Amino acid sequence: MRAETIAPDWPAPSSVRALVTTRALGDARSDEGRARLRALLPAEPRWLMQVHGIRVLDAAQVEDRPQADASVTRSKNVVCTVMAADCMPVLLADEHGVAVGIAHAGWRGLSAGVIEATVAAMGLPAGRLLAWLGPAIGPEVYEIGEEVRAAFLQRNAQSESAFTPTRPGHWRLDLYAVARQRLAALGVMRVYGGGFCTASDAARFFSYRRDKASERMAAAIWLA
Repeated sequence: MRAETIAPDWPAPSSVRALVTTRALGDARSDEGRARLRALLPAEPRWLMQVHGIRVLDAAQVEDRPQADASVTRSKNVVCTVMAADCMPVLLADEHGVAVGIAHAGWRGLSAGVIEATVAAMGLPAGRLLAWLGPAIGPEVYEIGEEVRAAFLQRNAQSESAFTPTRPGHWRLDLYAVARQRLAALGVMRVYGGGFCTASDAARFFSYRRDKASERMAAAIWLA
């Protein structure tokens, strides 16, 4: 039987708890899936209405699903949560267990700076942070067009190395590579994860690009 969750493989302090659900747990948008997720958490997840932007909220203040794509907290048992099914969840933790954060990083949010905004919102030296890149569509299958490439290069020309040409006007994009570049530029050098492909691994993951369906996984992080 497939595991219902994936635990980040990173050297975060023991007070930092995190998980990403798989399709075995169920759709994080459904009542059943959310009930099964809630049973694994210390409190209700702080859900966001994700809009592929860069707004970051204090999860302790989140109520009624405000529009945002990232949250942070320094409070215990406040569960920062995002949903994804090809977009990349980026989990952040302080090495001393002071704060945690999470970002929903699809190409729009990633190119616009959602990682930078989340790191800034944590209010800690970047050198103290660890990052884990959760399941996202992988570089072998994620083909995009010129407008997506332009959005990345306009902000940072170094992103060009994350694109591989395929056919005229199209490239494969490595979201994980861009995330590592952005984190390194901020001074976050301890980056883990990034070895998944939601589109290729149908047994474990939902994928919007593969299935054109609304099911989502959830990623969660909190301080115990």
